[in-house]
Amino acid sequence: MGQIILSSSILSADFTCLGEQIREAEKAGVDWIHVDVMDGHFVPNLTMGPFIVEACRRVTRLPLDVHLMVTNPEDLVSLYASAGASRLSVQVESTPHIYRLLQRIRELGCKTGVVINPGTPAASLETILHLADLVLVMTVNPGFSGQEFLPDVAAKIAQVRGMIQERNLKTLIQVDGGITRETLPAAYQAGARVFVAATAIFKHPAGIAAGVKELRDAAAMFADQ
Repeated sequence: MGQIILSSSILSADFTCLGEQIREAEKAGVDWIHVDVMDGHFVPNLTMGPFIVEACRRVTRLPLDVHLMVTNPEDLVSLYASAGASRLSVQVESTPHIYRLLQRIRELGCKTGVVINPGTPAASLETILHLADLVLVMTVNPGFSGQEFLPDVAAKIAQVRGMIQERNLKTLIQVDGGITRETLPAAYQAGARVFVAATAIFKHPAGIAAGVKELRDAAAMFADQ
């Protein structure tokens, strides 16, 4: 199966023309719009309140894939759900109440995602995997775009895939961090099917459409495997 889902992260978009860039990415064929929310505490950066999600919702009907890299995410999920998020992904490291929080996200009408950092073992998902529509395995240490893919994480992606298969779940595996035409194949082979790309799309030297095409082409080689 060669089909992938591309989630274009606006973290690398030009915010002076954000609406135009989102429309261009949609026209180029991305599947989701990814919004990275950082609080300056859980990660050393500060980005994107609910009003950004509201602005994205006004310019596109694509699913809004919101990743909360924040402390105490339980205080924020309702705000982002109301703003128009389609999916809310929360870090397993950010709260001792991850089970309850995933239940709450579903109650709010959003798809659920659970996120693990490079240093967090796959075993942390054991008791909550059935509550997750998606598992995001970070392939960089979160906080900034433009970092290099950590190849050691591929083994953890494969481990998560095994856990999903053992439970006969339909949970998607997403990766985020350093995703390019060179790194996408390793993550794909390990089991990822949803790819977050920021720099590779919005800062591609030949433009957004060329960036999307490069990533699609990188996955196409596996179409018959």
